[in-house]
Amino acid sequence: MIQKTVQEAIAYRRSVRVYDPDQSIDSEVVKECIRQAILAPTSSNLQLWEFYHVTQKDTKEALAKACLNQNAARTAIQFVVAVARKDKWKSRVKANLTFLKQQFEQQEVRDTKREKMANNYYTKIIPTLYTDFFGILGVLKRGLATIQGISKPMYRQVLQSDLDIVAHKSTALAAQNFMISMAANNYDTCPMEGFDSKRVKTILGLPSSAMITMVISCGIRGKGGVYGPQFRVPFNEVYFEK
Repeated sequence: MIQKTVQEAIAYRRSVRVYDPDQSIDSEVVKECIRQAILAPTSSNLQLWEFYHVTQKDTKEALAKACLNQNAARTAIQFVVAVARKDKWKSRVKANLTFLKQQFEQQEVRDTKREKMANNYYTKIIPTLYTDFFGILGVLKRGLATIQGISKPMYRQVLQSDLDIVAHKSTALAAQNFMISMAANNYDTCPMEGFDSKRVKTILGLPSSAMITMVISCGIRGKGGVYGPQFRVPFNEVYFEK
């Protein structure tokens, strides 16, 4: 199979609503596209994401129902569910610290200044940002950031709801990597937000703290699978040079 270039894959990718039931897709190719997904940029390299590759018939049928039986779900050959896991920040911090320790130990001339900065970031700044108590600490941190922001630039996205968005953004970046990789392999996808998140979590055995970023149906476009020409507002309405 000849893979598409990045430009070709971006142009080819469309949200496909109907898949061809007679054309299967290779699960190993889909799995490799998920490997490409996790190379996406991620806030503080925390990688607060998980991807669930759904191939079993019963699970697919349950997931289609949880996605309101929309065509893109009902006709899907496989699914990939992108899940934001802000609740795993502690284990991701630990993984980063272990990796950084190994990297610094391998240096011929150890950069102790950079090592100290990295350790402080993951042992002090990240825990300060992500630790909360029923939302109370977040409000206090928001107030402090507002006061300090009067005299200097400050990071202000300190509420737990702000951090939810951060986790979703990183997960969405990875999901886009996945969909472009699928398009490069001549496979189609449709990112869906129309789903019952509680039921999706139950189907996948996820805790309530997990956040479903999107459910992505996968397959090969069938007749009428792309509903029409692609519409985008004029470029000059969204591009601004300053």
